[in-house]
Amino acid sequence: MEERFIATFIHCFFIAAGVVLGGSLIGSIGSFITGDSPLTAMRWIGRSLRIWAIVAAIGGTFDAIANFEKGVLDGSTLDLFKQALLILSAMGGVKAALLLISWFTQEDVT
Repeated sequence: MEERFIATFIHCFFIAAGVVLGGSLIGSIGSFITGDSPLTAMRWIGRSLRIWAIVAAIGGTFDAIANFEKGVLDGSTLDLFKQALLILSAMGGVKAALLLISWFTQEDVT
């Protein structure tokens, strides 16, 4: 595998985790200011940011669709495989971030 792909793979993981963790933490501050429970808000925001974190990590939906199209129509299965691995990496980052949030809040995040 290319060295640049491995770097992108690692970046996708941490970008997705950062979007969920950062968004949940900063979003819960607003809940604290308004008098609501910040930990409950953190869990809710973390769940709602899942898909957006994946999209942000893979660089937007149009690049992913273009790579899938290239893989399917042009017969370039390596590009298709790489894009699938990047999406799985982002999904792993989201899952790791939700696990950290559940450890922090001491409740299940589904």
